[in-house]
Amino acid sequence: QVQLVESGGGLVQPGDSLRLSCAASAWPFSPYNMGWFRQAPGKEREFVSYITWRLASTDYAEPVKGRFAISREKSKNTVYLQMLRLEPEDTAVYYCAAATRYSGDFYSTGGYDLWGQGTQVTVAP
Repeated sequence: QVQLVESGGGLVQPGDSLRLSCAASAWPFSPYNMGWFRQAPGKEREFVSYITWRLASTDYAEPVKGRFAISREKSKNTVYLQMLRLEPEDTAVYYCAAATRYSGDFYSTGGYDLWGQGTQVTVAP
């Protein structure tokens, strides 16, 4: 069974950068799209970004546009989330997800059927 494993989280200061990685354990791996979501304490899991696997089309949630960049490396079965100019409001557990079956829904958790375990990102002075 395919597993998604995230890494790269940590504690950083406002204005710092982090790069999250999400690697799929199986080969070959060809999802329709992959996404990043985040969940802050007491809040619902929310969409951050997605990328389509074949054409690398992307989109971002408004709060992260211009600061975050998603990419994928097919040869490594890996998707990345480069996060720049981090803010305290970015503090959350970040989850990567894959749509291994087509749903057409890139923006909600229901559009994805495979999830990683999450990685904590904390932005604090």
